[in-house]
Amino acid sequence: MVQLDKQEAREMYEKLDAAGFIGWVTDGYLTALGGALTAENMEMLSAEQHAVLCYRYVLDEVMEGGFIQLILNGYAPYVLEGPFPMVVKKEWGSVEGQEKVMKDFSKLLYEVKKEYHKHLDELSKDMTDEEFMALYEQLEELNELGDDFLDEHQEEVTPLVAKMIVSNIDVFL
Repeated sequence: MVQLDKQEAREMYEKLDAAGFIGWVTDGYLTALGGALTAENMEMLSAEQHAVLCYRYVLDEVMEGGFIQLILNGYAPYVLEGPFPMVVKKEWGSVEGQEKVMKDFSKLLYEVKKEYHKHLDELSKDMTDEEFMALYEQLEELNELGDDFLDEHQEEVTPLVAKMIVSNIDVFL
């Protein structure tokens, strides 16, 4: 398990907004991994750390270009095919006070996964920038799910994830 300075983490939690704190934590993970997550270094992170890193990828990619961008940048197998949607529902959703928020977010992830599988051929081919931009109109449901995350989930989920990290610092750091 990658270990970060717990006192510094508490200080950063107080200084940064929730997304910034999650970014700081996951930057620490990535630095310890040599800059990127690979098949060779995956075991260095705990299951809980993997879940936080998945959330960071969702946050960064969807904020920038929706779930379409997350998929085309290669994060779908890690985020959608791995245990992350179930962790959100079962683990994060079992924390008192955040059950509904996390279960709703998990449902969104499962919807994205369903759309990903439905359009896998279109999303897997090599494409030009124009073809990439056209996906936002062609895959309207997937595009709308990104909007749903930004409009309905991100503002609630992000502070809960940051709080969960700092409240369970020995588990995540």
